[in-house]
Amino acid sequence: MYWRSSTRKGELPPSHEWERIRQRVIRRDKGLCQGVLSEGALCGHPGTDVDHIRPGNDHSMGNLQLLCGWCHKRKTQAESRAALAALPPMPKANIPLGVREPPP
Repeated sequence: MYWRSSTRKGELPPSHEWERIRQRVIRRDKGLCQGVLSEGALCGHPGTDVDHIRPGNDHSMGNLQLLCGWCHKRKTQAESRAALAALPPMPKANIPLGVREPPP
């Protein structure tokens, strides 16, 4: 999992509690990815990542699922695209080249 660029790890319960929750999810999902493929079938590959179905800090079993790395990455990318699309557009700057500040 890519925690280096994320603040998400700090929002999880303490590590010993999160590991207990994580193991419960793995057992419940029988170690298999619960990601839904485009044709509607479950992925079924070995799961590696416990994912929050809905964004936020709801760590209840009903909001957690086991995903394989590929499905988790695909879901995270889709959520990122949706969040970026919801941002207001950047203003267009028509600053002549000679007036612009040089890049750092």
